[in-house]
Amino acid sequence: MNRIDGVLLPELEDPTRDPLLPRALGWLSLALGAGAVAATGPLARLTGVDDSPQARTLIPAVGARELGHGLGLVLSGGRAGWAWSRVAGDAVDLTLHARAWADRIGERRRRVALTGAVVAGITALDLIAAVGATRAHRARGRMIRVDLGVTVNRTPAEAYRYWRDVENLPRFLSHLEAVRADDLRRSHWIARGPAGRHIEWDAEIVDDQPNRSIAWRSLPGARVPNAGRVRFVPAPGDRGTEVRVQLGYAPPGGAVGRAVAKLFGEEPEQQVRDDLRRFKQVLETGDVVRSEGSPDGISVRQQVMQRPAQPLPAGLRR
Repeated sequence: MNRIDGVLLPELEDPTRDPLLPRALGWLSLALGAGAVAATGPLARLTGVDDSPQARTLIPAVGARELGHGLGLVLSGGRAGWAWSRVAGDAVDLTLHARAWADRIGERRRRVALTGAVVAGITALDLIAAVGATRAHRARGRMIRVDLGVTVNRTPAEAYRYWRDVENLPRFLSHLEAVRADDLRRSHWIARGPAGRHIEWDAEIVDDQPNRSIAWRSLPGARVPNAGRVRFVPAPGDRGTEVRVQLGYAPPGGAVGRAVAKLFGEEPEQQVRDDLRRFKQVLETGDVVRSEGSPDGISVRQQVMQRPAQPLPAGLRR
């Protein structure tokens, strides 16, 4: 499922890469640190502290710290811990600048104030990056991944065509109540949760290879970030089509997270396996068989969620 995480849900990339901003700030740290170590005198004059004997010691020390933070962020891929270490370093820098500003007058005071404003701006970016990296880390920890398949006695073109019509999805994906196609790529999804609650999100198709594969993901702002990819591969021995599904979703914490957990079931792999069996039945027979041997078994919850049989489109009947 690394491809699902990294390509379809970049904000949940797993596990070595965090959002772009922390890594970019890591490179900034390396540049600032190298400048502070290699050009202490010019930097002291630029920032207005060249009249202080302590600057020759403090500036290289700050530069060495920046180099450490930068290496940590770049080599770790922007991990949250290293991002927060930059925030801590920024707090020290702001304190030093406040003291330097109070001790100076005239042009030097103006340069110290300007440098402090730049540091404050970088601090804001560091704080945004650290919070974002922390949220992404927590989301990855909650990420649920499923990778399953089923063989369907239909051609790849037939299986692809049925799945590509996103409004067909609720006919075999048990957690969905409705999907509305807004255009060729975007759609609105509605899932029924416990106690009559609904969870809604918008999604887009990000990769569409006719008769081969479809990939989709939720749009930014979804309460439950999710993504999926389905592949349609000719089965060996002319036995139809192997339909391979990869799904990933990250339920939030708190009450909403508990509702999502109930929505997707305690065993998401089993639910997806049942959904694929329903897809197979709908595509091969035109309806879903209701019996103790059906994918839904005799579970009361699943029988309540079971939808009436849907006729197979005329183009798929044989």
